[in-house]
Amino acid sequence: METYSLLRQFADSWVLLAMFVFFICAGIWAFLPSQSNARTQASMIPLRDDKPVADPANAKGPTDV
Repeated sequence: METYSLLRQFADSWVLLAMFVFFICAGIWAFLPSQSNARTQASMIPLRDDKPVADPANAKGPTDV
């Protein structure tokens, strides 16, 4: 058997199985209860750099002294 055919057969069977097992393990690890803090922090990433918006009713303008 040629090297290419041997590697192709190996990749089609065992490497595919290994990638599937890795995917399942990563999914299980991501939803473990011990990872809830990491999920909460990751969900706040888009809001991390936002500045609080001042209330326009209470804001003092250049004419208000």
